[in-house]
Amino acid sequence: MGSSAGGEHLASAPISGAGGFAVVVQVPAELDPASAALIEVAPELLDRVGAARSSAVEALAAGRAVYGVNTGMGKLSKVRLSEEQQRVHQRNLLLGRAVGGPPWLGRDEARAVLIGRLRTFLTGDAAVSVGLVQQLVALINSGHTPAIPAEGAGSAGEIIPLAHAMAPLVGEGQLLTSGLEVVDAAGVLPPFELGVKEGIALLAGIPGATGRAALQVARVRTLADRLTAVAAAGIAVIGANRDPYHPLAGRADDLLTAELTRIRELAGPEDNPASLQAPVSFRVAGHVIAHERRATQHLDEAVQRAFDGVTDSPAYLNGEFVGTAGFHGLDLTAHCDQLTAALAHAAEVSAARLHRLLDPSVTGLTAQLARDPGPQAGLVAVHKRAVASTHQLRRLTLPTAINTVETSNGQEDVQTFSWEAVGNLAEAIRLTRETTACELLAVRQAFALSPRHLPPGLQGLMDEVDAVVPPINADRPFGLDLTNLLSEVL
Repeated sequence: MGSSAGGEHLASAPISGAGGFAVVVQVPAELDPASAALIEVAPELLDRVGAARSSAVEALAAGRAVYGVNTGMGKLSKVRLSEEQQRVHQRNLLLGRAVGGPPWLGRDEARAVLIGRLRTFLTGDAAVSVGLVQQLVALINSGHTPAIPAEGAGSAGEIIPLAHAMAPLVGEGQLLTSGLEVVDAAGVLPPFELGVKEGIALLAGIPGATGRAALQVARVRTLADRLTAVAAAGIAVIGANRDPYHPLAGRADDLLTAELTRIRELAGPEDNPASLQAPVSFRVAGHVIAHERRATQHLDEAVQRAFDGVTDSPAYLNGEFVGTAGFHGLDLTAHCDQLTAALAHAAEVSAARLHRLLDPSVTGLTAQLARDPGPQAGLVAVHKRAVASTHQLRRLTLPTAINTVETSNGQEDVQTFSWEAVGNLAEAIRLTRETTACELLAVRQAFALSPRHLPPGLQGLMDEVDAVVPPINADRPFGLDLTNLLSEVL
């Protein structure tokens, strides 16, 4: 059973419908939004949630004004609500803010949003009931995912996407089927009756962007390993001088040293380099991928700060309700932007190497890697696709938080657009994978035409390629090959 430094965990237990055996043992800070495993929250965590809830209800009974609980929201926060109004207010908060629409998040990202809110509920800051936590777990484990708008979160927090995400808990809203069709959520779960504070809790903070960012961190780490291998393969096939990847060149930077070592080991030795210096796009591979890995690490740290920090407002802290600005999400936004820029640069360098691979003066091979240059065009159009992807990537690199749009009659006069920042990052990952697939296809063809031997460290990667891409002996619709690489290799 896993445990964190604080001894917290998600318990593993036999769960009906899961094959009769335990399906998950996780630390809350390490919840994997990409996993489809069922979740059960440890009893001691539920006890902590229950204790915070009981204390918060007692505090509310004293009659102090608490934003969004016994008052209106935004500019209406000066309006005190009667007990009768409070009974319907929490549900109204949830339903009245579901103003989004398609395109919807994919099912994996939608699940990440739910897990993000569950993770933050377990701190006790939201002061929700054990029943609401269990209802959220039931939704996550149901196999159904809410239809959550991928765009249009124009608010200081995430109230619009979270309203869509959480509506199925009360029997409202829409769900995505496995075929990505939208169906009514009514009847999937017994509708939960929200208690005091619980409606605003479902809309608070930045749990959606945090959960989605955690998912992207996992994806980009896998992508980074592929970037390293593909770059090393290009270095090997053109016979590049290995000096730029000497571990001593990474002095004062352990992460760079590790990346240079990986590239050097994968590419293997080269006793007779084709030239004293390869094109810059090959020589800088270690620095480019090391920076991408560093940016990923920084985002991961920001994700953990968001999970463990205070993002609810009002938050129930040490026996009192405290209005906070944890929904601002600048830390998360800035690091999503940083990683998006790092990926854009990595993709541009990949596209540059691909262009060099088509050049006989660099490779010593046939023009454009065609078997019969002239009658055949080879892979020149593959490079054009990579260029299109990198051009689209550049448009994602504008800093997301640079905007001071006012909403809510001026009550919200700045925002960071963290929802959009993580959406840009997801798109950047997709486009970087496309560019990498283009380079990988060219590298494989270059090895097929080259007298150079494939280094042992790259044999596994090339075997994966060969399993889905037939030998290239003539021009053909290479888009099918790229699709296979994206779905099966990258």
